[in-house]
Amino acid sequence: MAAVLTTASPVCAAGPYGQATAQEGDTAKALLQPIAVFGADDRTLLPARMTQLEDKIGMLYEPRSRSVCTAFCIGEDTVATAAHCLFRTRGERPLQLANVTFRLSSMGGRRGAGVKIAGAAQGAAEQNVITGTTSLSTKPPIDATRDWALIRLASPVCKKGGLPLVRRTPAELSAIDGERTLYQVGYHGDFGKWRLTLSPPCTVRRLGRNAGGRMIAGDFADASALILHTCDTGGASSGSPLLVDGPRGPEVVGINVGTYLQSHVLTQDGEVLHRYRSDTVANTGVSTLAFMEQRDSFAVAEVITSRQDIRRMQRGLASAGHYDGPLDGLYGPALRAAIEKFEGAERRPRTGLASTALLRRLEAVIAERTGSPAYEPTSDRLETGSVPRPQPARR
Repeated sequence: MAAVLTTASPVCAAGPYGQATAQEGDTAKALLQPIAVFGADDRTLLPARMTQLEDKIGMLYEPRSRSVCTAFCIGEDTVATAAHCLFRTRGERPLQLANVTFRLSSMGGRRGAGVKIAGAAQGAAEQNVITGTTSLSTKPPIDATRDWALIRLASPVCKKGGLPLVRRTPAELSAIDGERTLYQVGYHGDFGKWRLTLSPPCTVRRLGRNAGGRMIAGDFADASALILHTCDTGGASSGSPLLVDGPRGPEVVGINVGTYLQSHVLTQDGEVLHRYRSDTVANTGVSTLAFMEQRDSFAVAEVITSRQDIRRMQRGLASAGHYDGPLDGLYGPALRAAIEKFEGAERRPRTGLASTALLRRLEAVIAERTGSPAYEPTSDRLETGSVPRPQPARR
């Protein structure tokens, strides 16, 4: 007899990135539906007491795909967002990074207000993006905690600095059942006419040791940096900061990235016969714990844009057994992956950055083996960032 089984099938909807029809002088009408609203919809436009956030939170936009996401300042020329806002999910075509712009909420809809990614004019936008993944999996094992990206901008648009990142584990955020300390500020395509929206304080779900908690944790590749929250979200809220109030004002504890769903399916001999309506369990966020080390490396990195130096890096990584792509002097996914392999072998934070520091280290490793000359950059075309350098912890 064939077995017929009803099971719970989990999936993470990584998007709420949105689409809009861009119009000059205004950020246009939404084509979106709400993603996840828990209970009563109590979202509001950003209140007057929080308008300082308009100088630190803004919109990522790519005109060809009409893609809209939220991003927020972490330095004068550096913003954070969700990785899928740039690279989409596995199997989807990534955005044209050279066309992506960031515009602070305080800039309004002024023509030309958007700032491109650093290096875009030279075809080197990818070299100024650091990300947890370029191929996000939304089915188990879901790698939501890799769904983060840091972007260096072509000019320091965040004149009033960035939002502080703080280390708070998901367990700390959910320490008290029912406590509402987390809130979210971002764009919602179905609400607010493309003005910043506040999702009032919500709860963080505790992943305990009971069967339900273990099942949820098992659906994710790494649950240690996963924030399951009930802040209401709408299309384009991907990449928005998850905030708590600190002694100096709002502090970032994570990035909103998606929605965790469970649907019951009827299967027979492993084949899905019927899929029932999905239940929304919680929205998903990635904790700052997942990218703090990479942020610190990004803060001081000098990014190479010279094709000659990129080719030299490709040749060195190929010699070390990490790269098997063309020696074309172009930065792409294969070179990013090879750099991450080398960084892993060196026990360094995995950034994928084509930096002068990495090339110097790579050349030193090769020199030890072959006696080749030490690295010197062939061009002064280097990009550097303004993310505040990490300070020693106060005692």
